Amino acid sequence: MIRTIAGVFLILHGFVHLLYFGQSQRIFELQPGMPWPDGSWAFGKLIGAEPTRAVASLALLISALGLIAGGLAILLGQPWWQAATVGFLALSSLLYLAMWNATFEHLDNQGLIGILINLAILAAVLIFRWPKFAF
Repeated sequence: MIRTIAGVFLILHGFVHLLYFGQSQRIFELQPGMPWPDGSWAFGKLIGAEPTRAVASLALLISALGLIAGGLAILLGQPWWQAATVGFLALSSLLYLAMWNATFEHLDNQGLIGILINLAILAAVLIFRWPKFAF
């Protein structure tokens, strides 16, 4: 039962990254007037808005596919799920930190909730060694 819940949760977390991919590509807006990832403290002034969106989009797509693969690996009983999950959660967290606009306004629109979820999963897997699957 826990294996199914963990696998589906990880897959859904990956799909949320695809929503941010849509935002970064300007396919749609997650919220009206939401400028993310424009204004990134790390890339905004260095390379400009369009290239920043391209970097964010690529990293989001890679993170999403990796997290979905990690969730499927759990469901299919593959032992490599842990390495994939940890790696793609780290990439995702670094992405959201780099795309942050360096203000403390509307942090929920800048990936803070995703970072908190990533940190909770990383703590469960790396510190508490949970969940342990028998495969």
